[in-house]
Amino acid sequence: MEIFVLAILIAFGAYALKSRDQKRRIALLASHLGNHQIEKLMEKLTDGYLRCLGEDDAERRAQIWSLLDSNEQDLSAQFNRFAAGFSRVDESQARVSKLPLALPFADQLLPASMFFDVRQAFAIHAQGIADAAANRLQQTPKAKAFTMSAELFLMQHTCHWYCKSKTVASARMMARHRTSYQLALDSVAPSTRDAYRALTGS
Repeated sequence: MEIFVLAILIAFGAYALKSRDQKRRIALLASHLGNHQIEKLMEKLTDGYLRCLGEDDAERRAQIWSLLDSNEQDLSAQFNRFAAGFSRVDESQARVSKLPLALPFADQLLPASMFFDVRQAFAIHAQGIADAAANRLQQTPKAKAFTMSAELFLMQHTCHWYCKSKTVASARMMARHRTSYQLALDSVAPSTRDAYRALTGS
């Protein structure tokens, strides 16, 4: 009985420590994102893509694509500024565990090879979003929208991974966008995918 009570106390303590660390990460990320309109622009783009794909009139569709080009450029510029600002965060606050679940004191107990630096991940996303906005792959508007969506979903996954865990991030992406982590990773530009895999070990 005493062992059972002790196990419950240890589990409760570990949960409290994990929650405190996650709240700190959420607050830090929010303090940087709060200076930008990245999420609002993301919603504008994803809604615009759906509208455009459902538009039958070719002229109207071309007008919407043109407007979306401007939104993509705005989003790219804002995310670049966000990534530049977050790059000044101390390294100890930028570590992300590669384990599927969050563990208390993981950054102190596990070897460095078990972590990646979220500042580098955000730099990869900034480049991927910029490349998609500039259509460096010379894609059709529909294919470009698909690539940009994947770049944005993967970036959002990284934010949730940093704040919570990889498992939680993947579940949120599936619930919100009906997209698996693997599908998002497979759908971004090859340069993003290769750099992200090399960094995270995914």
